[in-house]
Amino acid sequence: MAISQLRSRRKPSGARYKKIVKKLRNKGNLPTLTGIGKLRKTAAKTRGGHIKQRILKTDIANIYDPKLKKYFKSKIESVIDAPSNRNFVRRNIMTKGTIIKTEKGNAKITSRPGQEGTVNAILV
Repeated sequence: MAISQLRSRRKPSGARYKKIVKKLRNKGNLPTLTGIGKLRKTAAKTRGGHIKQRILKTDIANIYDPKLKKYFKSKIESVIDAPSNRNFVRRNIMTKGTIIKTEKGNAKITSRPGQEGTVNAILV
């Protein structure tokens, strides 16, 4: 079944709204829950004919070290804390704001992996 971003067909009183036309622009998607593992990406069509890269699994993150003011790639070991949902920790799901354990130390994710197709983070 398709996910819709449309309003309800019923008013709070239970009466029906006037009929509205369903268009493709009101279609929604399930969230992309990015996990830890060998790199897997998928492409999603967006409005305007563009393509969005969604990352399904990855084990590498682009880390920024504020002391050295340099970027480097590091292997992701596990998820330590996920403020968006505590169950994401045990499932090793990464979202923006998640604290991950890397080879260089703990880092906070600053990108949206399920939307942007990369994992960018800052050392904590």
